[in-house]
Amino acid sequence: MYKDFYHLKKEPFHITPDPEFLFLSPSHNEALASIIYGVEQKKGFIVVTGKVGVGKTTILRSYIERIEGQSLKVIYIFNSNISFEDLLKTIFQELGLNSETDKVPEMVKQLHQVMIEEYKQGNNVVLIVDEAQNMPVETLENLRMLSNLETATDKLIQIVLFGQPEIEQIFNRDELKQLKQRIAIRSSIVPFTKKESLDYIKHRLATVATNDTTVFTKDALKKIVSKAKGIPRTINILCDNALITGYGYQKNPVDSKIVNEVIADLEGKRKQILLKWGVVFSALLLLVAVIFWIAP
Repeated sequence: MYKDFYHLKKEPFHITPDPEFLFLSPSHNEALASIIYGVEQKKGFIVVTGKVGVGKTTILRSYIERIEGQSLKVIYIFNSNISFEDLLKTIFQELGLNSETDKVPEMVKQLHQVMIEEYKQGNNVVLIVDEAQNMPVETLENLRMLSNLETATDKLIQIVLFGQPEIEQIFNRDELKQLKQRIAIRSSIVPFTKKESLDYIKHRLATVATNDTTVFTKDALKKIVSKAKGIPRTINILCDNALITGYGYQKNPVDSKIVNEVIADLEGKRKQILLKWGVVFSALLLLVAVIFWIAP
């Protein structure tokens, strides 16, 4: 039965960085390969862009898991809205060091010596900035100072910026021209195609299903794929809510009617409809009460 399927795994429907569960489209693979190549070849600046929900964080986590145990030191900045001074302090902190000064030029000079020592020991330091479009322009501009930390052949610190597409417009600002020129590798993650969306759903279902029982009808899948428009996060939400609703109705497989209901709930349309009918029903009750009291 459907309820047996749904409780086979306690994990949510969404993507996880575990290779067993990870589904990568060609653009995801290209982005991951770009990061691996850029870091291993010490190219310096790497930029990965993609709309909200396309899987940038998934790629990020997948990369971090893949390099675990290697001679890389990863500094992950999840709150990008910080000053350059605070960024430098965070880097020192993540490397287990104390800054000898609060003056930015001196901190950069000290960091240069630290990077040289890491390089001599065969280590590669990677600075990863998530949601980089939220980083202040002044901080982005000063990242150029970190890109100057290099030997004759290699960059001493690799900087990977993950951001939404609007970051490209930010790079076009006059004060960031020099930073833009230093970007060695660019990659963009695009939404799934219809086929990739279906393959993704089938892949996720295959990780928890023990038989070939159909979980969604063909029409239900078409509705989900059409509504999600290739965004993995939206696919996750629609599938998860459809599964829960189907379980509540004891409906197996989940059909397009349930998917329509889920979509309406997520868009707030069902609440509006229920509110509208609630108002109509209340008005009718009031009318009946008035007629009752004034009737002879």
